[in-house]
Amino acid sequence: MKKSFEIENPDFELSPHTGMTRQHYIDCARYILERAFTHVDSLETPMVFPKVPGKTYPQPDDPDWRHRSLEFEALERTFTLAGPLIHTDPDVRINNIKLRDYYCLHLYNAFTPGHPNSLPLPEDLPDSNYQFTCEFGGLFKTLLLMPDTIWPCFTQKQRDEMAKTISKWAHHRTTQNNWRIFNIVTLSFLKKYGYGIDDELLKSHLLWVASYHSGNGWYLEQTYNYYSISLFIVYTTIWNRTFGDDYYPGIADIIEKSAQKLMESITSFFGRDGYVNMWSRSICYRTWVSGAFPVAFMLKEKTSLDAGWARRLCSGSLLQFVTREEFYYNDIPSLGFYRQQEYMVQNYSCAASPFLMFLPFICLALPDNAPFWTAKENDGMWENLGNNSTKVILDHPGLVLVNHGKTGTSEIIPGKVYYNDPNYSKLVYNTHFPWEDHNPEGGTAMEYCFRSVDPRDVRGDDVNFYLTGNAVDNNSDKNQLYTISQSMMYNGVRDDVIYRQAIMRRPPNNGVGYIIDLADITVPGGVIRIDRSRLAFEYELTLGHFGMPHIGGNKAEVDRFEDDYKKVITASIPGRSIAMVIYNGWDRVDTLVHKNRNAEADESTVIYAYKRRMEKNPAMELMISAFLHKMDNGAFTDDELSPVEDIRIMDITPSGSVLGAEITLFTGKKYLIDFKDIDGKRSC
Repeated sequence: MKKSFEIENPDFELSPHTGMTRQHYIDCARYILERAFTHVDSLETPMVFPKVPGKTYPQPDDPDWRHRSLEFEALERTFTLAGPLIHTDPDVRINNIKLRDYYCLHLYNAFTPGHPNSLPLPEDLPDSNYQFTCEFGGLFKTLLLMPDTIWPCFTQKQRDEMAKTISKWAHHRTTQNNWRIFNIVTLSFLKKYGYGIDDELLKSHLLWVASYHSGNGWYLEQTYNYYSISLFIVYTTIWNRTFGDDYYPGIADIIEKSAQKLMESITSFFGRDGYVNMWSRSICYRTWVSGAFPVAFMLKEKTSLDAGWARRLCSGSLLQFVTREEFYYNDIPSLGFYRQQEYMVQNYSCAASPFLMFLPFICLALPDNAPFWTAKENDGMWENLGNNSTKVILDHPGLVLVNHGKTGTSEIIPGKVYYNDPNYSKLVYNTHFPWEDHNPEGGTAMEYCFRSVDPRDVRGDDVNFYLTGNAVDNNSDKNQLYTISQSMMYNGVRDDVIYRQAIMRRPPNNGVGYIIDLADITVPGGVIRIDRSRLAFEYELTLGHFGMPHIGGNKAEVDRFEDDYKKVITASIPGRSIAMVIYNGWDRVDTLVHKNRNAEADESTVIYAYKRRMEKNPAMELMISAFLHKMDNGAFTDDELSPVEDIRIMDITPSGSVLGAEITLFTGKKYLIDFKDIDGKRSC
């Protein structure tokens, strides 16, 4: 078997960028399933993938139901590929096993109590929510969209037997937001096929889901993340067309409008070549967000999304992964991003979880003559972007999307971050520089890292910094480590400047003395940072650039120089380079080699800026820097490393704010950095 997926007979007439056509999607689905079915000996063999060491489930001391969940997740999530293949060819076989027969048999076994492979029922478990609910939602989303795949193969007696288990899980407890969609989909499937349900419960779930709509086509999901697209838009649009339009047209209209709004910005999340940005939790789901592209052509009203561009991005995102040998682990997609990697995985995942990344294969439910398949691939807005950069501002989820024509990369600049989690808290996420894990020793990539040198923290007393002198839960050993921002606030975009705040310590000991006010000016291939430190006591601070992976064990080449105006440090690997230019507010630039923190390699180099302030009452400072990146082998030119022509720092700005600046770029364009009333403009 080939070590990774290869496009055979690419069609560069229809798809000049990727060569991918509808047939190649079918070929890709077959290839992935052929590797997965190496773990299946016969029609009767349940699908069980080797357990992955680490934090994923099941753990050695887990109860039996957790192992049943592992098997059911493998069965359901591989159906994300198998369902569309059966839809296109009912007789399709993988490793000489007829897929329709296989999934009919094992789903029937799972849903009929008393069978050795049957699922537990909710009443047999402690009252809680379980992974089974999630998988029911995934399965019945597929069966609503492609009912011809397996449901007609069951007798009425078999359907009635299975409906009992399905109904119990459909009516069972769920979690507070996106999981309601799983119950909605399952309840709707039952009702559509004539089974009684609690209609008031279904209506309640629907109203709850609609209540989370926040604007710009986005929904609240703990924080804002890809779940808003893949579940709140993709799953619910399928629900709309297959059930909601007929039974709940009011809710369906809300979903339709939000989906149409999302399509106005969805393309800006992807690089020119279709690369997905490694952002938010459940990173192993990777391309599931690309499911929005085929869904755009399931909307009731014509989408604003160009079909040729949509397929180009969808195909490019899949090729980003399936063509890499290191992507496969035990013959299935790895628990990581590009490869098996523990640090970015959540404990609710198992070996089968990554198969959700194949959600975009719902495109095979579109007819052969759908625009998604017939339009010629194109690069959309990239074709006219040139070396410029463009921004899309999503105020409601607090996201700014930047597309860099100069480099072909896309960036997510997050603003509403509720906790200290590298999945969300990085200053920026770039499609071609995946984020690195936090380094407690400082120098974390694309983060401000803070360490208190306040003697009270060093001693471990007076955590509240009040007048009592009492020690309150202050761990001196823990205080010796660098920490990333504990939350981030979005303060809006004014005069083309993005304003945010990084809160470096939580209550009760943050008061208003641990704030970094952030101001970003996006430029082609990078950003100018003018950040105001409001850190009240003795501290150390680092600010890292993107991590540079040591591909093939080859270290990044680092260069540095300085003059009276700036300090410069660069790092490069074949095909990629980064540069940090420091103008004000830092002591030095430096470099660290990290181990086991990078998504692409075991080692990586991070270039970073460092400062130490030992005054009992440090002054506020403006920390001014430029962060640049390139996607070629050329060295940075002197002009590229001189993006700022002039800096005028103001103790008091014309508006009456304090410590701002006027920045003049080498293009001659001027920006006023004014933090006036920034605390009052917070949103999170």
